[in-house]
Amino acid sequence: MIPTESRAPARSADELNEQIRGLMARSGGRLSDSQRREYEVLVVEWAAAVRGEIVKAA
Repeated sequence: MIPTESRAPARSADELNEQIRGLMARSGGRLSDSQRREYEVLVVEWAAAVRGEIVKAA
């Protein structure tokens, strides 16, 4: 069996959530194409951070 490396996200779910909220506040809820790409990256990273935090708690 090949060991898999479990990498913890560099930023916490809370920090990423704040960045997402800030992006939405700055954009007034209407994202440009570049902001949408940034949002998508943040959401994927946030989801990974949440999963990592759940695993740590278990």
